[in-house]
Amino acid sequence: MIQTAQQYKAITERIEELLQDTNNIENKDAKGYIELNILSDLVADYEEQNYPITKPSLTEVVKLRMLELGLNQKLLSELLGVSTSRVSEYLNGKSEPTLKVARKISQKLSIEPSIVLGV
Repeated sequence: MIQTAQQYKAITERIEELLQDTNNIENKDAKGYIELNILSDLVADYEEQNYPITKPSLTEVVKLRMLELGLNQKLLSELLGVSTSRVSEYLNGKSEPTLKVARKISQKLSIEPSIVLGV
């Protein structure tokens, strides 16, 4: 079990060394393969405890989807049928979309309803 950031750093450096040899990745009989897998499990456990991945906020997901679809605030406002100032408020976390707008965000941007509703 990794208990300190110093141990974590040392183990991740060792993992990087082991990854340099593809035999350690592909050959289950290699000594490095076993070490690599044990150390990787230790790192995964440490990261789950110390660096948990949180659910993204609606704002983060919408901004990402806008980037992916090449949308700016004006185009998004037209797509959702709301003003650009309202979109700006959503993106800055100053207000929450109504249920009607949340449904449009989910449908038009293909975002999971649970993310849009924050559940």
